[in-house]
Amino acid sequence: MLVIGGGPAGYVAAIRAAQLGFKTACVDDFTRDGKPSLGGTCLNVGCIPSKAMLDSSEKFEMIAHDVADHGIMVDGLKMDLGKMLSRKTGVVDKLTGGIAYLFKKNKITSIAGLGKLVRADGDEWIVDAAGTEVKAKNVIVATGSSPRELPLAPFGGHVVENSGALAFTEVPKKLGVIGAGVIGVELGSVWRRLGADVTILEALPGFLLAADDAIARESLKQFKKQGLDFHFSVNITKVEQTDAGVSVTYTEKEKEVTAQFDKLIVSIGRVPHTSGLGADAVGLGLDERGYVKVDSHYRTNLKGVYAIGDVIGGAMLAHKAEEEGVALAEQLAGQAGHVNYDVIPWVIYTSPEIAWAGLTEKAAKDAGLNVKTGQFPFSANGRALGHGDPRGFVKVVADADTDKLLGVHMVGPNVSELIGETVAIMEFGGSSEDLARTIHAHPTLSEVVKEAALAADKRALHM
Repeated sequence: MLVIGGGPAGYVAAIRAAQLGFKTACVDDFTRDGKPSLGGTCLNVGCIPSKAMLDSSEKFEMIAHDVADHGIMVDGLKMDLGKMLSRKTGVVDKLTGGIAYLFKKNKITSIAGLGKLVRADGDEWIVDAAGTEVKAKNVIVATGSSPRELPLAPFGGHVVENSGALAFTEVPKKLGVIGAGVIGVELGSVWRRLGADVTILEALPGFLLAADDAIARESLKQFKKQGLDFHFSVNITKVEQTDAGVSVTYTEKEKEVTAQFDKLIVSIGRVPHTSGLGADAVGLGLDERGYVKVDSHYRTNLKGVYAIGDVIGGAMLAHKAEEEGVALAEQLAGQAGHVNYDVIPWVIYTSPEIAWAGLTEKAAKDAGLNVKTGQFPFSANGRALGHGDPRGFVKVVADADTDKLLGVHMVGPNVSELIGETVAIMEFGGSSEDLARTIHAHPTLSEVVKEAALAADKRALHM
């Protein structure tokens, strides 16, 4: 087994394949600070460092504005951005180094460099792995994705993508963000908490259109209250850089506006990363958007070549990619590996956090289902009040005829952790009553999930 790509899809596929008895190698060309670093975008410049910075910035804001309510008085609060960035790097180093350890533990050969499909040789493939030809019966393409560039604002100088936005050496006074998706809102939140004046420009007519309407409305209200300045239905017409910063001209409600920023983050999605893979030379099938085409078993049009993760499209989430890696390795070992794409959890690590899984109320109704919903606020929860963070609510969507749990949607404290139990229940085809009758410890935030399920049957106990 040869895996091309060492991100969440690739390294997990390699580990699971090795566990199942495959002689396994992984070739990966990701570098950080000029050195090979396993873990792909997620661990190096994405999920992990952004969460470290979100946590640090949230603590800073809490100490600056909230702890006085707890009777804690702080004088002379200062921020050492360099130390904050150093801590972030330390977290990344520990986790990327952990993957290298796991490769050694599972006897996986790690090859630093570019992996390129060369030719088929009978039942095997010849792959150029960092300049050395390697033979493999099974090749897994897990090359991930790259930030989408805005033609008017190519990356460089004061215009950055996610990795650059995690490495500012000083807090920008005025920060522009193009794209109000997950990355844009998370990174905008980091720098707003640290003192930046943040403006978010979005081409779509509304916020988080993939989320449940009630969650999107509440989230936008909270973010505006924090000071994030949102503009929707925006058309960017010109971006110009100077030594001092970036000038962005856009139209909004038929008016032309020019805004000046010290830095500009462009977060308008991601594109499949197939550069250097040799797809054209060997005839690997790609779709019109550049994604590797696969069937339901991750098989490409080339015998013995498979693809998983961001490079095949779908939800560009690390946990989705990991599950595909596990499923494919198990399928190739003759087992029944499977990914349930209907209950993948989505999380936005802002404050308050946002999480959901399954169908929104609108999607369920559009599918012709008879729907019932239940909603319960964190403001009626003892643990949330004790934390001093009663923002948000949990909403449950169920089938009114069968009571099957169709979706759960949350905005509030620690909902990234609360979504898990609802995914488990949906995975087993459970009902809202199953969730409502499950004993939840008191006092915990998880009681809000239980109460929302009770509310779906109009029997919430604490409101």
